[in-house]
Amino acid sequence: MIWTPDADQPPPPDTGGKRGRKPAPISQAAGLSHRAWLEPVRSFLFSSGLTLNDLVDRSGYSKTRISELLRGNGYYPAWEITFSVIRALGLPVQPMRRLWTAAAREARKEPGWIEHCIQQVALEPEHPPVAHQAFTEALRTPYTDYTRAFLLTDHRARWVVAETFDLLWLCWSEAGTSADIRRYAWRLLRSRVMARADRHHDGHPDLRPAVFSTAEVRDSTPGHFIILTELVDLFDAIGRLPHDQMDVAVLRYLCGMHPDDMPDVLGLSPAICHAVDHHARAALEDLLRPYSPRE
Repeated sequence: MIWTPDADQPPPPDTGGKRGRKPAPISQAAGLSHRAWLEPVRSFLFSSGLTLNDLVDRSGYSKTRISELLRGNGYYPAWEITFSVIRALGLPVQPMRRLWTAAAREARKEPGWIEHCIQQVALEPEHPPVAHQAFTEALRTPYTDYTRAFLLTDHRARWVVAETFDLLWLCWSEAGTSADIRRYAWRLLRSRVMARADRHHDGHPDLRPAVFSTAEVRDSTPGHFIILTELVDLFDAIGRLPHDQMDVAVLRYLCGMHPDDMPDVLGLSPAICHAVDHHARAALEDLLRPYSPRE
C-alpha cells in the first residue's frame, strides 16, 4: 500500500511481505516541512520491498547515515545524501529539492549551507508530467483560497499550495492509480493545511481570525458589531464540522465558491457533494442554536 494523504496524518505504510525489520518511527524532533517529504520517501522505500542494505548499496552511504535520514534523527541531512536516496528510489528530483530546501530553512540552516549543499549535486533539467501541470494550473486558485482561510496571508497560502503540488509530483505515479486523483490531491492539500492551522484547545481548527478578511467586515460601517459577532460565531462553527462538511462550508461561505464548482475541486461526485453541503448547513444551524428548545 502506498502512502495516501489523509485529513490529519498519513497512515503507516503496509510492509506485509517485506524483508527486514519494521522501520523505526520518525523522530518527534522532525519539523512539519521535514516530515512532509520524509513520510512519502519512507513509504516508497518500505513498499518497494527494498531492505536498508539494498538502499545502502544503491546510494553509497552507510547504514547508520541512511537510518538516521529515514528517521529524521540527528542533524538535518545534507542534500547530497538525500539526493542519493531519492535517486535510488527513482523519485523525481526537482520537487524533492524544493521540499528539502524548505525543510532546511525550517531547521534554521544558514542560506550559505543550503546553497553549498545544492551546488554539490549537478542536476539534469526535469519537468513535471504534462497532466500534473494541467492539474495544478486548474486548481491553484481554489486551493489557495481554501488555504488562505486557515493561514490568513497570501504568502503562507501560496507556500503551502506549492508544497502540496511538489508532494503531488513526488507521488504522481501513485496518485494516478488512486480511485480519483482529484480526491487524492485534495486530501493531500488538507493534510498540509491542517498541519499548520491554528487550533482551539479541543483540537478543532480556529477560523475566527478569517472573519476580518471578509467583505462584510471590511465594508461595514463602524459600530456594526452584530455583523462581526454573527460571522465570528459562524466561522467558529464551521471549524467544528466534520472534515468533508468543513471543506464544503469553507469553500462556499468563506471562499464564495459556487456549489456547482465544488465537486471538481473536492474530488467528490455532485450527488455526494450536494449531500455533504446539505448536512453541513443542518449541522451549522444546530451549532449556532445550541440552546434552542427541542419539540
